[in-house]
Amino acid sequence: MSEATEVVVVGAGQAGLAVSYLLTRADIHHQVLERGRIGESWRSQRWDSFSLNTPNWTNGLVGMEFAPDDPDGFSKTGRLTKYFEEYVRTFHLPVRPGTRIVSLETSPAGGYALKTPSTSIEAAVVVLATGAMSRPRIPALAQRLAGDFTVLSSGTYRNPGALPDGAVVVVGSGQSGCQITEDLLRAGRTVFLCASRVGRVPRVYRGREIFKWWRDMKFFEVGVEELEDPSVQFAAQPQVSGTDGGHTVSLQSLARDGATLLGRLRNIDGHVLELERNLQECIDFADAKARDFKTAIDEFIAKQGITADPPSPDPGEPELPDPGVSGEIGRLDLREAGVSAVIWCTGYDADWSWVKLDLFDDRGRPRHRAGITDVPGIYVVGFPWLSKRKSGILYGVSEDAEHIVEHIGRYLGRR
Repeated sequence: MSEATEVVVVGAGQAGLAVSYLLTRADIHHQVLERGRIGESWRSQRWDSFSLNTPNWTNGLVGMEFAPDDPDGFSKTGRLTKYFEEYVRTFHLPVRPGTRIVSLETSPAGGYALKTPSTSIEAAVVVLATGAMSRPRIPALAQRLAGDFTVLSSGTYRNPGALPDGAVVVVGSGQSGCQITEDLLRAGRTVFLCASRVGRVPRVYRGREIFKWWRDMKFFEVGVEELEDPSVQFAAQPQVSGTDGGHTVSLQSLARDGATLLGRLRNIDGHVLELERNLQECIDFADAKARDFKTAIDEFIAKQGITADPPSPDPGEPELPDPGVSGEIGRLDLREAGVSAVIWCTGYDADWSWVKLDLFDDRGRPRHRAGITDVPGIYVVGFPWLSKRKSGILYGVSEDAEHIVEHIGRYLGRR
């Protein structure tokens, strides 16, 4: 069985839906193929207490506001996925959930063939909107862990009650690691957190939520070509949380709340973790980034002549408890510490195993310029730093989608 369409969009998350809306408006025939449900990654790769880290006013897609009744709030994922479903219904988008793609390759007839378990779909154009979070990035040293521990990732962790009794080790102190640590501490669990070098930001500074400052400062509009240090594209998102109405989070605040902080995980020998003695370095790095953000805001306020609240103490810098910080520990015996579970919060990678095209660079990332690849008719969208700093969050996907759909129209001879 074979089908044909002008454009196939792979993925029905925020990026794929924004592209579909714009293709529909341009009267370009297309299909949106989704392996699971609409917004599947938001449903299956988030824990129960997860809240968006971006305020509601940043999360709408082109053509429809998100949570207009509470623009400054921070929503649970359930509200976001309901919004995606409403978006599809409102604009009659041609989404096919439960459609897994086995392979994408060139077609003998020209264009591309996308094979599913039941059919082959021919298309002149394919938009890859699967995002950069297809599979957890778990380091190879995880295989050295003894087999008597429950092992999860940030994408498979759900809630403290689903874990066996005992202490928990969280590896990685980015957004996910910090928020899962908070979730566990609130349930009364003993938590050991292996830190990493990640920046942080205050949720509110000088009377305003940080995203509003960044919007006004054009922070999100910085393009890839403007970066003095290209490595910024690959840095972890700064520590911050949208839970409980949004709040500041830091290594210090987690220690204050009861977490035992450790240095970076260096190696595993069965049930023993070998650790770097670099906790203070991780704390100093995060604090320095927070100071940089605050200094930039101070300078913006002064330059623009804005009336703002005076600086206030940073809630991310409470005095560290003693002996709650264990950054000088070089090893941790998990059995002696009563640990039953390890949660890897070490990031995600995209899964391109099904794409059989010469599309990727030596780091395994699609070669592209603002989402337009060097393979004619193939586009990518919904990835961090696709064109600007905001590309990797809901706030930026619609602008990237507009650029891509405009190019598709020209490619198909429709404009």
